[in-house]
Amino acid sequence: MSIIGVDIGGTKCTLAKADEKGTLISEPIVFSTGDVAWTLSEIYSVVARLEPGNDPIFGISCGGPLDSARGIVLSPPNLPGWDRIEIVRELTSRFGGRGYLMNDANACALAEWQFGAGQGAEHMVYLTHGTGMGGGLILNGRLYEGASGDAGEVGHIRLADTGPVGFGKAGSFEGFCSGGGIARLATGRIPGMASPSAKDVAEAANRGVPEALEVMRESGRYLGKALAMIVDCLNPQVIVLGSIYTRSSHLLEAPMREELEREALPSALAACRIVPAGLGERLGIMSAIAVATYHCK
Repeated sequence: MSIIGVDIGGTKCTLAKADEKGTLISEPIVFSTGDVAWTLSEIYSVVARLEPGNDPIFGISCGGPLDSARGIVLSPPNLPGWDRIEIVRELTSRFGGRGYLMNDANACALAEWQFGAGQGAEHMVYLTHGTGMGGGLILNGRLYEGASGDAGEVGHIRLADTGPVGFGKAGSFEGFCSGGGIARLATGRIPGMASPSAKDVAEAANRGVPEALEVMRESGRYLGKALAMIVDCLNPQVIVLGSIYTRSSHLLEAPMREELEREALPSALAACRIVPAGLGERLGIMSAIAVATYHCK
């Protein structure tokens, strides 16, 4: 049995072959995402090159919305033209085997749980902490998706009556703490930066620019407020934070911890580790592999 991981992103796709334990047995193959017909053709071509064998298991990670149960991609905003693409059926009709489709936040949660910073935990929360603020929940040793598949969408939580817009809501967790939110939070506040990106803000903070440091501290405080809610409600053993935290924890951790200690139940906070994601650049492809290994158990 072989596993073929297919990570479909708005700018690039990554495929690789793994064994039944999720260990890569090929180098990841990466190509830019083009129009839907070309990208699908390239996916099929790469799968053939990976020699999937007679009974492969496909793990597919993709941004939503999806109909995961039926293996259908439903017009994700970062994938124009991907309208009701039956990706599981397309792959299995060509190559046989089985296939499983999952939204990228849940898939990344599985990857960090199985192979990364959350290994060994029965109760883990993963937050993307990137351009947006998505999340995935591992509860009682299982992925928790909720009644409509929307569990983990913590970016929608409102933290203040006003503030940067994220997830379509002013003052939301995503608004204050995502990459897009940090950029909006910083607009007009840092000298010489009319429309800074989150990367610009972090670089300025690393240079000691006071206004940039304050933006990062403010984002860190709101990060702590949101994490306190998660700690109190879900009582996880570990919270794994992605992209921004992995690069800028030194700017965010002190104000985050201050809010956590102020807001969270002490016993629940004492039981929870908060750590950066561990898979780095491998997270995308390992998320696709993890979708397959999870369903094989």
